[in-house]
Amino acid sequence: MARGGLKKNRDDGPERRCIVTGETAPKSGLVRFVVGPDNLVVPDVLEKLPGRGMYVSSTRNALDAAKKGQFSRSAKQAVTVPDDLADEVERQMTRRVIDLIAMARKAGLAICGFEKVKGWLAGGVRVRVLLQAADGSDRGKAKLWTPEGARYFNCLTGAELGLAFGRQSVIHGALATGGISDRVVMEAARLRGLREIDDSDPAVGKDI
Repeated sequence: MARGGLKKNRDDGPERRCIVTGETAPKSGLVRFVVGPDNLVVPDVLEKLPGRGMYVSSTRNALDAAKKGQFSRSAKQAVTVPDDLADEVERQMTRRVIDLIAMARKAGLAICGFEKVKGWLAGGVRVRVLLQAADGSDRGKAKLWTPEGARYFNCLTGAELGLAFGRQSVIHGALATGGISDRVVMEAARLRGLREIDDSDPAVGKDI
């Protein structure tokens, strides 16, 4: 199991070494950083910034440890690390997941609402992701189930899911199979690792 909640196998794509743990893992479970102007360490969540990348496992423990000299050692120079680096990475990752879900919705691959999600699950729609709000009722969330081969995430709040669906708050959502949904899986797994949320499905082991 790679850090950040993703299983490590040949299909996970390119690998990089975490500068904190020393472990080699798929890039999908790591966060890229570069040294920007004024020798400031900058998170590169989209992996588009120029410069030599430094990779850290997507957990708060790893990010906090990296601030204690690992970035300077990896960059081979003195660097400045913002005090709120982990919070900024979390903010950017959260925004990324929200934006991807919104893209899936516009592409017709995402729905929200208990009855609609239940209809998809019961109606044979190929669901790739079941999304439920972290602050939603466990009793209500346990009434829905994750289909075989799908992924379950509750690393977003109801307000954050609401932003993705253009509503004030959303507790239940689902994404159908598609390329955008696969990207949601990868980014949500990184966010889950950073927020250190237990993403176990509340419906598992219950009579649904």
